Amino acid sequence: MHFFVHSKTHYFLRATLIIAAICMLVLGSLFLRASSVHAASTKINQQIQTYKTVTKGTITPAGIADLKHPAPAATRAATAPRRVEKSVRHIPGQINAAAVRQQVSAPDFSSHVGHLLANFNGVSSLDSEVTNFNAEFEPPDQGLCVGNGFVVEPVNSAVTIYRTNGSVVLGPLNVNALFNEGFTQFTSDPRCYFDKSTHTWIAIILFINSTNTESRTDIAINRNGDPTTPWTVYHLDATDDGTNGTPVHPSCPCLGDQPLLGLDGDNVYISTNEFALIGNGFNGAQIYALSKSQLFKLHTTNFVQFADLTIGGAIATSVQPAIAYDHADAGFFLNSLDPLGTSDNRIGVWALTHREAVEKGGFPTLTSLVLNSETYSIPPAAIQKGSTTTIDSGDDRMQQVQFINGSLWGALGTSVTVPHDSTARAGIAWFQVTPHVREQLISNAEIEKQGYLASAGNYLLYPAIEAGWDNTAVMVFTITGSTLFPSAAYAEMSEYARSFKDIRIAAAGSGFYNQGTRWGDYSWATFDPGQNRFWLATEYIPPVSSQTTDGITNWGTRVFAVDGRS
Repeated sequence: MHFFVHSKTHYFLRATLIIAAICMLVLGSLFLRASSVHAASTKINQQIQTYKTVTKGTITPAGIADLKHPAPAATRAATAPRRVEKSVRHIPGQINAAAVRQQVSAPDFSSHVGHLLANFNGVSSLDSEVTNFNAEFEPPDQGLCVGNGFVVEPVNSAVTIYRTNGSVVLGPLNVNALFNEGFTQFTSDPRCYFDKSTHTWIAIILFINSTNTESRTDIAINRNGDPTTPWTVYHLDATDDGTNGTPVHPSCPCLGDQPLLGLDGDNVYISTNEFALIGNGFNGAQIYALSKSQLFKLHTTNFVQFADLTIGGAIATSVQPAIAYDHADAGFFLNSLDPLGTSDNRIGVWALTHREAVEKGGFPTLTSLVLNSETYSIPPAAIQKGSTTTIDSGDDRMQQVQFINGSLWGALGTSVTVPHDSTARAGIAWFQVTPHVREQLISNAEIEKQGYLASAGNYLLYPAIEAGWDNTAVMVFTITGSTLFPSAAYAEMSEYARSFKDIRIAAAGSGFYNQGTRWGDYSWATFDPGQNRFWLATEYIPPVSSQTTDGITNWGTRVFAVDGRS
């Protein structure tokens, strides 16, 4: 099949948008405050794009992962190379940070540990070492899923299952045990979610074989509510060189880098960035939609794949699917643009409609549009206490996305300057977007709220954001600075507020990051609707007892919960 782009102009929509923009300008003048930025206009600056499905197929169960009785580990050398992950924003020539100079929320920073419902050390570099034949891996890239009294935290190299009070139920285990893979196989970027409506756990991870000829996204499903019981594993081939029924894409065989996870009532969504396994080819984002009903019933599962995706005049990258907590008119996605790695003031909003077609073996519809937004840019390297070595703050791609109460919530890292601090720092840009679907196309979207979060003299790394039923919201991130070791932190926004307040420390770092290179890649947040609480996880420097035996690789993760009613 081929890829087509169609444009469609809605004259009445333009008139509506002009009126809405004027109203927003008036309201903006009333509500604008030094601690928050609300866009004067969220005018759509690109016509709606429609994408044709490139391919469709099926996947079947490929194995069973028994965490209590994992397959015997193969012999491995005492040392192994650290993981090196490809990243679209790390393509040479793309990084050129420019500080955002707008009004920034820089609330009071408190070193006081906030009142939390739970707060414990998660998977650490030591856990990674002991489960991976003494090999030391970085960064952790932790996922987090919570439900039915369990907390599951997989990172790049290890996984542990806890009770909600932090007591260990099972683990640490090699993360590959969760996906029925040999312990020496290369995997990366795990994510997971507990779907309360179906009492089902889902986890995904990138897999690349040892000869660089095959890649896939492994998908693990547990229907029992108890994540310590066996998981059923599926393989979603991402090689895209014509083998195993995959399409033929340029420069492939390829890998689906950093698979992103979303879902709604109809489908599970996985989005990847497609790189050549050998060489420098890059084909942009790939979006997969899989029948949720079939997958969660452990049946043969229909899926469709969208490729050749462009937005805003450039190749689409890191299109984050939303995890929907209530009814949504479509499967929604957000992404940042910034194709040149300088700065940008646009975000992409995507909708997948005709969702029921996936289960029936048909083709859904994917559309997108571009909104004007606050400006963002790639954040600068972060300073840390006690060291002249800086931490890589990453880039300005959109991080995880949530759909709740009719709105999409997302956040990303950006370069910012704050009042009384002329130095560019790593901060956070965040967005609340309300999308609209008309005639099975995304027809409009508004930015309800947006703003920046920063801390004078400090750096905020890798945000993850979640909102509750009452539009309260929480963000988690790492904070570091010249007087602060890398620490786990969070900020809250109350129901009627337009900005986040009171950056708080959940766990203070106990030293500086020895490696001084890759950090985090992402944090994770999840909303527990039953108990109205937010569960959060991010990287920090834990006590020495949680670090590798030689102390060289010394990262850890912190898991904690915030009351959604506070």
